[in-house]
Amino acid sequence: MLNFRFVLAGSLCLTLGCFGADSKQEYVNAEGDGDFIVGPDFRIDPDLTDQGNPKGKQFEFLMPLADSKIFRGDDATLEPERRPVRKARKISVYVPAAYRDGDKAPILVTHDGPSRLNLVRHALDNLTISTNPARRLPAFITIAVQNGGSDSKSSERGLEYDTMSDRFVRFIETEVLPAVLSNPEIKSAYPRIAFTGDPWGKATMGCSSGGAAALTMGWFRPDLFRRLITYSGTFVDQQDDDAAEEATYPLGAWEYHSSMKLIENSDKKPLRIFTHVSENDNGATQAEDTYHNWVMANERTAAALKAKGYDYRYVFSRASRHCDRRVFEHTLADTLVWMWQGYQPE
Repeated sequence: MLNFRFVLAGSLCLTLGCFGADSKQEYVNAEGDGDFIVGPDFRIDPDLTDQGNPKGKQFEFLMPLADSKIFRGDDATLEPERRPVRKARKISVYVPAAYRDGDKAPILVTHDGPSRLNLVRHALDNLTISTNPARRLPAFITIAVQNGGSDSKSSERGLEYDTMSDRFVRFIETEVLPAVLSNPEIKSAYPRIAFTGDPWGKATMGCSSGGAAALTMGWFRPDLFRRLITYSGTFVDQQDDDAAEEATYPLGAWEYHSSMKLIENSDKKPLRIFTHVSENDNGATQAEDTYHNWVMANERTAAALKAKGYDYRYVFSRASRHCDRRVFEHTLADTLVWMWQGYQPE
């Protein structure tokens, strides 16, 4: 059973004093882990606003789907006449002012880009130079990746995010990250730009199916990404019915916490995981015996992570909706600080 701590207003960590980083990169102090409730009143965290601090540089470029070797937009599972596929996806990159050219930067890959990039930018501008060591963020580079188009089953976005395999994380690792490092505009501004190869220096964040994708990236490839942030996670059965992965994971991301109970029945992986669900999230009013109840799915996921001994944090937000902007504004700064706790740069 989850034992919730109530945080009705203000910063989770300012309220709880929860960030004491351990000196070993492989070990993350458990302080600040656990289950929290926020709302029904929300405010925007000052660390997610423009405080006049030095700004980094933002870049944008396109990646045509036809040039990809992994997601070309022509899979047999797709129904493009009903769920259109993009010709190209936009990649948005933010390099914080605190980054020094030539450093091997930690990274945050966000889904459904540009999504909440504006909030992440403010967090970086304010917290990479924080005078409070417990609130200071590393100068990570953020790569916001646009989805391939549409939503749910038979869509390119659903194929990328809801499929239980390492396909999407391989796409990020072998196609998106090299494209960022070789982009002419970025290279002109940062001739020696580099990313860390340390999986503890690589985080990912998403909401809804993008949240499921974040967990799946780390679950299947903890050698690549180990810091995972999911808001309103789609830990339900939304994998394509005709996907090859149905043979192994017939209920898609539902298998993490129910049916196969992958979290419970697998060896513990080196992951740090944030999860969240809203009171009025997708499927919140559906019968509990369906495979599409967001609240139940996220509660079970959090309980499984707790029982297995993961470094995890679970937030339940009252009087809120699916991927609610107010929840991000209220919690994201603390989520990022908690997520990067214990990181030691190369």
